[in-house]
Amino acid sequence: MAAPRALAAARRAVAAATRGRRSAGTGGAPRGPAERSRLYEHVREGLSAKPQLDMAALSAHPAEAARELERRKGALRGSELREILQTWARLEEVRAGIARLEAEKEEVALAVHALVTTHSKDTLHAVPEYTALRERGRAVRLQLRELLAEEAALDERFYLHALQLPNSTHPAAPVGDESQARVLEVVGEKPAFDFQPKGHLELGEELDIIRQRRLSHISGHRSYYLCGAGALLQHALVHFVLAKLVPKGFLPMTVPDLLRGAVFEGCGMQLNTTPSPVYCIDPARFEDLCLAGTSEVGIAGYFMDHAVRLQDMPIKIVCSSTCYRAETDTGREPWGLYRVHQFTKVEMFGVTAAESGAESEMMLDEFLMLQKEIFSELGLHYRVLDMPTQELGLPAYRKFDIEAWMPGRGKYGEISSTSNCTDYQSRRLNIMYSDGAGKLHHAHTVNGTACAVPRLLIALLECNQQADGSVCIPPALQPFVGQDVIKRPPAPLLRYIGPNQPGGGPKGVTCSLLNSRETLK
Repeated sequence: MAAPRALAAARRAVAAATRGRRSAGTGGAPRGPAERSRLYEHVREGLSAKPQLDMAALSAHPAEAARELERRKGALRGSELREILQTWARLEEVRAGIARLEAEKEEVALAVHALVTTHSKDTLHAVPEYTALRERGRAVRLQLRELLAEEAALDERFYLHALQLPNSTHPAAPVGDESQARVLEVVGEKPAFDFQPKGHLELGEELDIIRQRRLSHISGHRSYYLCGAGALLQHALVHFVLAKLVPKGFLPMTVPDLLRGAVFEGCGMQLNTTPSPVYCIDPARFEDLCLAGTSEVGIAGYFMDHAVRLQDMPIKIVCSSTCYRAETDTGREPWGLYRVHQFTKVEMFGVTAAESGAESEMMLDEFLMLQKEIFSELGLHYRVLDMPTQELGLPAYRKFDIEAWMPGRGKYGEISSTSNCTDYQSRRLNIMYSDGAGKLHHAHTVNGTACAVPRLLIALLECNQQADGSVCIPPALQPFVGQDVIKRPPAPLLRYIGPNQPGGGPKGVTCSLLNSRETLK
């Protein structure tokens, strides 16, 4: 065991020296987004196992892999795949050379030891074989030093690019952008109204259950309050979904909202895009902590660097959490609950074996069935979509979206998705399972939205509105809310008296903001 530990220590020392030279050569300037991987840094610091990417599959069929890469929506193209494969091939050659030199180094050491034990110290240096062995040992160490330095540089170059590779794609997935999504099923009927239906924000404001106006100075844009029946509906949705999933074998879990960037990248989320879709905490105070946009990241982190027994699989997790998303496309849906920075979501997450290769596909079908069951019991009209290649992101092998009809918006809107990530996340996060013989294999992971509260509130409020402005609560939620209809209150709870109103501020108030006209913020 001493030799492997010594080799690992030598590799760490060489990698540190290489980083030091690079930093000195750039004046210590921070590395650009394309030159950084938090997951690779995490591994290099010894905090996690090195990602075991399936390069053999890519190397076996490089032309098909390049074509598939072009069909995915990502940062890499076919020419970059060739560079990655070339780097990998050279890295394998260098590692084989290191192994040979390490073996030769061990042989030289054993031969020197044999001479030392059979000759006196005074006569040892006169033995020609001893001198030759010492010279050979020095030459081997020099070659090792050079190869270890090359290995460190190749290793970093390889992972910085290879970690941006997407998963393989299910052969039945449509090719193209979102316009190529295939409608698999349409469930229910569109609600019919004998009046002009309102949008959810107008309904919510009139019912005094949603507040989104005049919040820029309080919580920023795309924020909102739910109160009264609105808050009860949120809790009702969460409780309704948990009550359905826990008896079906799901393990309830709570997760941290703040997680290391390495876990995000291991899940296939890119933090270094500009602008970043992820909120990152001030690195001057909290190094490498980000707010999760889904509990999928936290659950995956729970399994990171751990193994599960085959007999305990599959494992199904359900988690309700607060999700934080930067929503960088500020021009889309600036008002309402469709695109917000913070919301509550119930997530399903599965870890399966890969004995037959079909386990994760079966779980994907199960998650989709559960989503349909939930939305049907809520009385929604929705359609199921098989998502095309450019909508799969990096980790998904196949993905199904469900879109519900939203009368106020006059179109369907996404309310859930479910994805089979096969071994993409487990190879990066070292999520394993042990078979009957105790051998470790990479698990498969599946995730799916059970309930994204704001999107469901939109569909429920808009589809169940009445001519008088009231909203009927679906029977499935009535036991959790305690009422069957949300009615307009006789008067709103609050009356705005601040300075930013058309008539100026309240009487007697003198403020430089009186001339401001941010009445809708």
